[in-house]
Amino acid sequence: MNIPVIPTALSGAEHESIARAVPEFVALRQDLHRHPELAFHETRTSALIAERLAEWGYEVTTGLAETGVVGTLRRGSGRRRLGIRADIDALPVTEATGLPYASTTPGVMHACGHDGHTAILLAAARHLAEAKGLDGTLHLIFQPAEEIGGGARRMLSDGLLDRFPLDAIFGLHNWPGEPAGRFGFVEGTAMAAVDHVSATIRGQGGHGAAPHQTVDPVVAAAQVITALQTVVSRNVNPLEAAVVSVGSIHGGHASNVIPGTVDLKLTLRSYAPDVRDLLEARVVSLIRSVAEGLGASAEVVHRRGFPSLVNHAAEIALIRGVAKTSFGPNAIIEGFQPRTASEDFAFFLQRLPGAFVFVGAGPGAPLHSPHYRFNDDIIAPAAALWVALARRFLNGDVT
Repeated sequence: MNIPVIPTALSGAEHESIARAVPEFVALRQDLHRHPELAFHETRTSALIAERLAEWGYEVTTGLAETGVVGTLRRGSGRRRLGIRADIDALPVTEATGLPYASTTPGVMHACGHDGHTAILLAAARHLAEAKGLDGTLHLIFQPAEEIGGGARRMLSDGLLDRFPLDAIFGLHNWPGEPAGRFGFVEGTAMAAVDHVSATIRGQGGHGAAPHQTVDPVVAAAQVITALQTVVSRNVNPLEAAVVSVGSIHGGHASNVIPGTVDLKLTLRSYAPDVRDLLEARVVSLIRSVAEGLGASAEVVHRRGFPSLVNHAAEIALIRGVAKTSFGPNAIIEGFQPRTASEDFAFFLQRLPGAFVFVGAGPGAPLHSPHYRFNDDIIAPAAALWVALARRFLNGDVT
């Protein structure tokens, strides 16, 4: 294993402690990877987290959002309260990596690295439990169900911020294709809002040899898909960003039968709230009108997902400064751009100050791919970033 250099801002003892513990957390991460669990079913995962936190002396609270865990560490008399969040759920993906610790659960895989995010925060948790000189309260939040967008909202509705008041909250995500162990920071809007559209186009089925006696929903769906390509190119301001993608189309079972219906599923991505509203209005209207123009009809359901993730200026500047001081300027990925992927951490940032950062994972398959592999080499630097942030934030040096 090629463990990146631990930041010189930490003491020699801390350097040795984090480096010495890394193999344990690599093993823990690979164990989580072998036993992935879907949203709100992360019972084994949350039990493991709670057991480790209790062993290290944290006050442990379980049951938020069903399988969420919060570990609380109180030190000194400081009044500052810091939250750090990791997501814990897996995806309904069949793994194709061939790794010796590949998923043993059919059709379920940690294809987004949440097992790694959990291992990173646990590695930081262990070190901070033994650290000297902290002054304040640290709440480590292990959140279920990020992938379906229900986890953050459910934790908030279960009273997370009432039970565990915070002055700020931070989170991170690994990112394949960026230099391993280096960090990306975006001030302001860092990730897109995501919305979902389901449409059923209804025609009149019949024999494929007599299309004139039918209203063909397949042709109507094809025209809808083509027309949807104009929404971004002709309705959205070219200075703004938006994505309209059809990810699913289903209709018919035989080559000589024109079906009665075709189902479409779309994802919509945007940064600005007015663009989000525009996409909803235009996509829904266009699907209906194109279908009707061809003699068919369309039932369209638009469902809002996560809002765009907007980092707070002071908090993103703080953690960027922590990374620069701890690792040096070369650890920062200059010019790191917002992502059109989405994150339900956005709901936390709507309620209190905070920031979401990215850690490069090196080359490899993209997130959500059945070939995705989390890079265990980034556990050490990412855990060290959380340690350095906790020291600086809780000890009051947040300028």
